[in-house]
Amino acid sequence: MSAMLAMLLAPLLGGGVLALVRDTRLAARINVVTGIATFAGSLWLALLVLRRAHDLTVLGIWFHLDAYNAFLIVLTAFVGMTTAIFSGPYMLNEHAHGRVGDGRMRLYHAMFQLFLFGMLLGFTSNNVGVLWVSLELSTLATVMLVSLYRTPASIAAAWKYFILCGMGIALALFGTVLLFFASSSVLGHGNEALSWTLLRAHAAALDPTVMTIAFCFLMVGYGTKVGLAPMHAWLPDAHGEGPTPVSAVLSGLLLNLALYALVRMKMLVDGATGGNMAGELMMGFGMLSLFVAALSLHKQQDIKRMFSFSSIEHMGLMTFAFGIGSHLASVAAMLHMTVHSLVKSGIFFTVGHAAQAMGTQKMSKIRGLIRHHPGIGWGLLIGTMAIAGFPPFGVFTSEFLLFTAALESNPWTTIPLLAGLLIAMAGLLRYVQPMVYGEVAPQAKSVRVNMIPVYIHLGLALLLGIAIPGALAGWYEQAANLLAVGAIR
Repeated sequence: MSAMLAMLLAPLLGGGVLALVRDTRLAARINVVTGIATFAGSLWLALLVLRRAHDLTVLGIWFHLDAYNAFLIVLTAFVGMTTAIFSGPYMLNEHAHGRVGDGRMRLYHAMFQLFLFGMLLGFTSNNVGVLWVSLELSTLATVMLVSLYRTPASIAAAWKYFILCGMGIALALFGTVLLFFASSSVLGHGNEALSWTLLRAHAAALDPTVMTIAFCFLMVGYGTKVGLAPMHAWLPDAHGEGPTPVSAVLSGLLLNLALYALVRMKMLVDGATGGNMAGELMMGFGMLSLFVAALSLHKQQDIKRMFSFSSIEHMGLMTFAFGIGSHLASVAAMLHMTVHSLVKSGIFFTVGHAAQAMGTQKMSKIRGLIRHHPGIGWGLLIGTMAIAGFPPFGVFTSEFLLFTAALESNPWTTIPLLAGLLIAMAGLLRYVQPMVYGEVAPQAKSVRVNMIPVYIHLGLALLLGIAIPGALAGWYEQAANLLAVGAIR
């Protein structure tokens, strides 16, 4: 309980303090310290789960820890910490050039920590209603961050994000109400009817028809937050107009929480229906998202929008893998979730520095990054190769496992999967190659950069492609066993 409270209170209290700190440099340091404290608390919590090797229910029925959410908690806190480290010099540079004033700097740091609190609350909650609330809290915090620059484009992007995700979260709420309707006849009308552990234990007793209808609403609702096509329209605008650290946590973290919620709901529906309707629905949305994103990559002019479509592509792959539902597919999905969070956030760190150095996000005006600033140029090139699935990075390993799982369960899907990945790879390399090579763009300028988080993220993705540490492999195995219980093959 102490570890749980320490991890949750660190970002909550840190955000409150940062809302009052006027010194921008001091606020940047407090943001980093808060991120480090949160990460330390998450490690402490994860070690407790590993040591006991079974699920933990904390504070009555309100919080639950198992192998599935333990590694996601650590991943969230780690990326949150490194993003705080990156955002220090980045946001100070934005402040120095007048793009963000003192008041909005306080808003940025406070909302950043509130976002992390909402994320961690969602991952640890045992109540599906609180899980919904945490997603809404994270959404509201990031709406404020997307609109931070207060330009017409950023305000329009924030409104689009708020309205579309608001509609999505409303549909997810209706799905949760239907879930409560099905469970209340079995578990009563108290909090127990929304407790995930009790729902999982009594899933077979839930009305299959109601649960099927509920999942359809949950699929569209949470799928909107995942960024699945055709509900993805908010994502490119939010990435393109918000500060780069926000793009990093949107792609690397927020999408994970929405997918996590969807997979939790799938487990309940599988147990209630005794079939794989939920998985097949997820596979369909995942495949559609892969192709929509892969084709859209070839039509982009803004570098951040391009990589936002790459996020849609990879969330489609994860959704497809979780939809298959086999042990191997679940391991592939969780490994892909890990390496995508690391690589994509690292790419956005690099993209932020590149946009500051070139004074634009338009890809046609970004040239000669390797000559101008080798760290930025090589970071962007290596990051792109990693996210495109080049060996020996972890994305290649997870995609290879996904192909193997697809061959075992649905062999016909491997051809469209391969075609979608090749189209996406071509789109990325088509635009990145001229940005990193060639003559330096005339408007290029020197900027203060912090590439350490980028190298750490890409280095970890490389290590995960070569050899997965035993502790992490144990998490994946335990989580895959949990997800496979009751799955229909």
